[in-house]
Amino acid sequence: MDFNFDEIIDRKTTYSAKWSQVHLGSPDMLPLWVADMDFKCPPAVIEAVEQAARHGVYGYCDRMDDYYETFIMWNKDRNRWKIQKDWIVYSPGIVPALNYAVQSFCAPGDKVIIQPPVYYPFFDVVTNNGCQLVENKLIFESGRYTMDFDSLESQLADPKVKALILCNPHNPVGRVWSKDELTTLGNLCIKHNVLVLSDEIHSDLVYSGYHHVPFASLSEEFAQNSIVCMAPSKTFNLAGLQTSNIIIPNPVLRQMFFNTIERAGTTDTNLFGIVAAVAAYRGGALWLSQLLKYLENNMKFMDQFLHSNLPEVKLIKPEGTYLAWLDCKDAEADYKVLERRIRSKGKVLLDEGYIFGSGGEGFERINIACPLPILEEALKRIEHALHHN
Repeated sequence: MDFNFDEIIDRKTTYSAKWSQVHLGSPDMLPLWVADMDFKCPPAVIEAVEQAARHGVYGYCDRMDDYYETFIMWNKDRNRWKIQKDWIVYSPGIVPALNYAVQSFCAPGDKVIIQPPVYYPFFDVVTNNGCQLVENKLIFESGRYTMDFDSLESQLADPKVKALILCNPHNPVGRVWSKDELTTLGNLCIKHNVLVLSDEIHSDLVYSGYHHVPFASLSEEFAQNSIVCMAPSKTFNLAGLQTSNIIIPNPVLRQMFFNTIERAGTTDTNLFGIVAAVAAYRGGALWLSQLLKYLENNMKFMDQFLHSNLPEVKLIKPEGTYLAWLDCKDAEADYKVLERRIRSKGKVLLDEGYIFGSGGEGFERINIACPLPILEEALKRIEHALHHN
């Protein structure tokens, strides 16, 4: 079966945050910012949700065995990671889960390490819960990002540091951290008794030649010192159904985390989220395989377009995610001017690099999970905006 990722779908009247006029401010703005896809979900998901909707009763629901079994089998098949059912705690999303984790394992005034430029909600996860940010800035050399382990070890040695938020695959720079990198990070955190909160929401979106390694799968010691956050939301475009799985092998940590969720009153599940997740993990593998090929083609098209038409903008080729990180410093030195030109003149809405923290200035994050004609139009607009004052 072939899936039509070229289909252009009107989302403007569907309560879409990405396409909402509240955010766009202009009817002719092209949004390539929010990290959801402009593709329909896998047919198996649509059919399952429609069947549940036709049933006509939308009461409270439980997570039945098949919900856990499909997720466990998915990880066993794709990541060679055997998860136990009782390790899994439901959360309405990964950002809420990270908030719950900081609330559970850190006290106000404690410190939490993040690795910028990084997914910007991480900043609020730390500061909104009364903790202090410690920035272990990624190293950018020869068009590639790596972790600064020397700096990290000195930061981990601070007894006030209680947790590190890992982003793997990394948003926005697109790194799929290697087994060796994760092992080095994990050993340092064990040495200094720092808990790893691993956001792995993009774990299924990995390109040819790379493989995602769940942090907790590397060793029993790492598993007992980590919380791994996964969800079908990015993989199958289900973000609006707010269903995530938080894997916590350590029973003490798991109970502390669950207690926080219980206090927040968010233990109930979205019916359609459960139905969609089961259908996606059970029947979405072929769709995902074709999606990844389409995304790789979009990425290649963009790289060629930039080389031919906008060589001063450089693509930092991602190893995973459907988000591309563009180095625009040679096109416009002032990142605020860069933002105005792309938005006001180009009528393209991206996520500006500076919102991802230190090292993001002069970069732009672009979501390439859209039909190729939309991506091509957006790139032409950006080229016009940057070449014509």
